[in-house]
Amino acid sequence: MLSRIVPPFAVTLCLVLAGCSPDPPTTASAPPPSSQSPSLQSPSSSPPSSPSPPPSTSPSASPPADCVTRTLGRLGPAELAGQVLMIGTSVNAPSGLGDTVRRYHLGGVFLHGRSTHTAGQLRSDIAELQKRAQLPLLVSLDQEGGNVQTLKGPDFPRIPTAEQLGAGPAAKLRSTTTDSARRLAAIGVTINLAPVADTVPASLGERNPPIGYWHRQYGSDPAKVAASIRTIVPASQDAGVLTVVKHFPGLGRVTANTDTSAKAVDNTATDKDPYLGPFVEGIKAGSGGVMISSARYPRLDPSAIAAFSAPIVTGLLRQRLGYQGLIMSDDLGAAVALGSVPAGQRAVRFVAAGGDLVLTIRPSDAAPMAAALIERAAGDPPFRARLTDAARHVLAAKDRAGLLSCAD
Repeated sequence: MLSRIVPPFAVTLCLVLAGCSPDPPTTASAPPPSSQSPSLQSPSSSPPSSPSPPPSTSPSASPPADCVTRTLGRLGPAELAGQVLMIGTSVNAPSGLGDTVRRYHLGGVFLHGRSTHTAGQLRSDIAELQKRAQLPLLVSLDQEGGNVQTLKGPDFPRIPTAEQLGAGPAAKLRSTTTDSARRLAAIGVTINLAPVADTVPASLGERNPPIGYWHRQYGSDPAKVAASIRTIVPASQDAGVLTVVKHFPGLGRVTANTDTSAKAVDNTATDKDPYLGPFVEGIKAGSGGVMISSARYPRLDPSAIAAFSAPIVTGLLRQRLGYQGLIMSDDLGAAVALGSVPAGQRAVRFVAAGGDLVLTIRPSDAAPMAAALIERAAGDPPFRARLTDAARHVLAAKDRAGLLSCAD
């Protein structure tokens, strides 16, 4: 996920925020994916084909609705709003979010911080949290590697930085990704907020605060970054963990961090930008999710940050690039770039722009965000339809991860 990486002078502040903070200097529910097939289901825009009806069946009879549609049809306004929210909780004490999960019908949780717990401890904690959910949760974290690795206990080896992996052979990148994803799937993590598809030009390097400073990029050439993304997405998803390519349409050229500044701007990006190439490859590879940044891109939309921009989220990502999967936000909770917007309106604006899953690290945001989504949907039929479509995308991601069950 998140661009929660800041220069050293801001590390102290950043460490109380979301899960992709840099490391300190010293330092009844469906079963977890490990009980499912090791390979995630392929996305589908239509229900599975049904067998040919017997001759006596009326030619006008409709096939049974698919599981996503059937589940969606059972959701009321509060449940629709809850499904499009992913709320943060400490990776070392996730049960603290249990009441919020139940009360607001949350669609997902984000495990933030750093943990050295064993796989057994983590598996038990995640399973207990799943028991509080009306529908199984998407469970996410940041397991990029390098300075952004949530789990580092005895069962989770250190992962090299993206820059190191991107410079090495594809076979090493593939095996590292597969091993990490299998370990995550085994404890009940269903979605990793990775890989970073941002390209940092060599001329900027560490002067790019969110990505380059921490060597989170797979290279300085978008073609080479694209090749890494082509390797990572199937390696992770075939091992049972959905990927989220981030931070669309790119944070590699900004000179400020959206977590600590409202001045993160990319004045270069256009709809023909070669730096979109890695995201395109992630889409082609079938990535379960794409994360939208909170920076500004004046040549794509002069009036709004990317997360609130219909031209970027719907026009560019959905329509021009043809992405049909889950669109999620970067952190809309603690980011300084959003400080002037009330919490509830952050969720409304993201969904209205075409987003599906609102990410915030602050549990206190669940109430105002859910309330604002419900209120807007009640008085605005087009928004209600958009909210329903967003919830459908969340449920489709859950179905792909093997979390939904519609057995009669």
